[in-house]
Amino acid sequence: MDLQTRELNLITYLAQLQNENFFEKFENYIFKNSRETNQEFTSFSADKLISRIEKSEEDFRNGKVITQDDLEKVCANW
Repeated sequence: MDLQTRELNLITYLAQLQNENFFEKFENYIFKNSRETNQEFTSFSADKLISRIEKSEEDFRNGKVITQDDLEKVCANW
């Protein structure tokens, strides 16, 4: 699975996440690490976002997906 697909899978997982405690820990981890490495998050342009959505839909049609259950199993090992 390529990085872009993994990113989109993570975005999908986070969008469906109902556990606020886990989300807060994840959010704190990301922002803490971004400050430590002097990385800044930037917004996607509309064209880039559409391109990523199209790639995600293509991956879905081609069976390049991971189920919610499998993703949760992976996340449980973090």
